[in-house]
Amino acid sequence: MIARKLVLLMVLCCAGRWAPAEEISVAVASNFTLVMRDIVAEFERSSAYQVKLSYGSSGKFYAQIRHGAPFQVFFSADQAKPKALQRDGLIVPGSRFTYATGALVLWSTKPGLVDENATRLKRGDFNRLAMANPRLAPYGMAAVEVLENLGLKEATRAKWVQGENIAQTYQFVSSASVDMGFVALSQIIHRAHVERGSRWIIPTELYNPIRQDAVLLQRGADSAAAQALLRFVRGEKARDIIESYGYKTSSAYTGS
Repeated sequence: MIARKLVLLMVLCCAGRWAPAEEISVAVASNFTLVMRDIVAEFERSSAYQVKLSYGSSGKFYAQIRHGAPFQVFFSADQAKPKALQRDGLIVPGSRFTYATGALVLWSTKPGLVDENATRLKRGDFNRLAMANPRLAPYGMAAVEVLENLGLKEATRAKWVQGENIAQTYQFVSSASVDMGFVALSQIIHRAHVERGSRWIIPTELYNPIRQDAVLLQRGADSAAAQALLRFVRGEKARDIIESYGYKTSSAYTGS
């Protein structure tokens, strides 16, 4: 009898040891790609959970979630889409919060092409200008706002090259397929190291704040892993990572 109980105890212990970790599916705006990889690496090291990340434009994720895509958490590049999902009843009430405020930069891989006065942009002395699709990507919308406020929207329109999202826009510029482009500051800076080329960090008065909200979707309502990830993102370690990429954070905002 004692031997039988010992065998049963060993089986139960082994079953617990080898039980697969809970995996969650997370949709992430493409401007946050590098940051989220760092955050998830730290999260997985300190927890028993696994995270499957999908990157893309906030607009496409919004449409997919409304049509039943199996995401449990959504990190948007704006507030509008999480708010719309909240109105649709597709998020857990009270879960929406701003995890970062982004910054827009005009960047070129060519040294000296972009300066703090955006001289060449204003003169039209360039061949092509990249931006994310403003109908899908908040950073693209911010780029259009900058051009409008500078009185350059119509003058530059014929030279626009639009990426599906900010990641594709970055590729256009980094490959020198275009002369310059509007990208997220987080894509060219990490821990005070700025990527090659020339840049203009655009004054925030030229575009509306890019406040980025995260939500726990209804599909993740009962997921301990999804809830743990969102708690981690709001913690000090994740905030340090986020700020190292040039974002601003605010632990006080809940946005519910």
